[in-house]
This record gives sequence, structure tokens and C-alpha cells, in this order.
Amino acid sequence: MCLAIPGQILEIVDEARRIAVVDVAGVRRRINVSLLDGDGSGSGAQSGDWVLIHVGFAISAVDEDEARATRDLLERMGADYEQELEQLKASVIE
Repeated sequence: MCLAIPGQILEIVDEARRIAVVDVAGVRRRINVSLLDGDGSGSGAQSGDWVLIHVGFAISAVDEDEARATRDLLERMGADYEQELEQLKASVIE
């Protein structure tokens, strides 16, 4: 099962490629945030924002309450959530 999991952007580490470091339940990984840029005006994802992450991409911005509620729901799912976290730990975006 593939899930979109919530994480918080800690910093944009490569502005040109739109790569950010996010924290997902204590796991820090690089992801691509370019899908949130919309019209290219530079007003896309920023440090501190909460996003839903799927296969290394931020696919949606969410507020902190929604992110926490989603994480709580996913944690109750058990094995599927744990598997997604393990896949996130193994992923690498340079």
C-alpha cells in the first residue's frame, strides 16, 4: 500500500532543484517540493510548512492540525504506516 504521509519542511537545501529536507516522525529526508510551486512565482513550499509526501515528492500542502490528525490516523493503521516509514528511511534524493 502506498500512502501520502505528513512531514514538516525544515529547510530548502537546493532552491534551483526545489529540494527540501523534511521531518517525518523523526525521520529526516530530502524530498522534491516543486509540485507545490504552481505558477512558478516562487511562492511554493517554504521552511516550516507541512506537506503530504508520496514517493519523494510533496504533493499537497496541509496545515499543522491536518498533518497531526493524518499522522495519528496512519499510526493507528499499524503495519502499513511502519512499512511506509521504512521505505522513507531507505530513500535517497541527492
